[in-house]
Amino acid sequence: MQPVTGERDLRNLLLTISYDGRQFHGWQIQQNAFTVQEAFQTALSKIIGSDFDLKGCSRTDTGVHANMYCISLKTAHPIPPERLKAALNRWLPLSVAVNACTEVPPDFHARYSCKSKEYIYKIWNSEVRSPFLEGYALHYRYPLDEKLLHHAAQAYVGTHDFTSFCTLDSREKGDLTRTVMAFSVTREGDMVTMRVEADGFLYNMVRIMVGTLLRVAQGKIPPEALPDIIEQRNRACAGPTAQACGLYLNKVRY
Repeated sequence: MQPVTGERDLRNLLLTISYDGRQFHGWQIQQNAFTVQEAFQTALSKIIGSDFDLKGCSRTDTGVHANMYCISLKTAHPIPPERLKAALNRWLPLSVAVNACTEVPPDFHARYSCKSKEYIYKIWNSEVRSPFLEGYALHYRYPLDEKLLHHAAQAYVGTHDFTSFCTLDSREKGDLTRTVMAFSVTREGDMVTMRVEADGFLYNMVRIMVGTLLRVAQGKIPPEALPDIIEQRNRACAGPTAQACGLYLNKVRY
């Protein structure tokens, strides 16, 4: 969508949505691929026309879900926030829901105003797969020691160059340093959840972190090797990229 232009007073709205990522190729508009942004802009244009500019808080990969995803929307349209929320929920696909819509200051930006994001990764750790979790959690049939993995994952916490945990492409340029505030691995029954909060994430960073911890679980990478893998700044030193199905953008903090 083209940026809103002109001398009119523009409103800035913050919309919080959630979505099931199975049918989408991530958030950002792409040629020949259906994305959350395309679905959202299509619904929005039915309500307020084409005179708007929106920014998403993050890129997400194909098949990744969001419990909380934030969008900043600039428009001169006078529709009240609650009416816009209701109208969007009428026109959006059932796999996307608008949970809140509020007015925010003119300089608010869904991406650049963000202080941290939290992702979770769900692993169904059972010999038998769950038919209800297909596409929503990674099925991992072998034993997982969540306490061992939690201890190993503390190597991720802190400010590091995460080149070893990034799929390098044209979108990742410049400084690859990020600050991870927390990383936990917990279990509830057969569900193991990995939770990570950081000031920003590189392309595939969480999925590579998870894949590396699974290599630790398999005995292929010693737990004490993680600090050295970070220091190597070499993608080949880390584990594989875990599947997208278990990953959720869980919280965005401003």
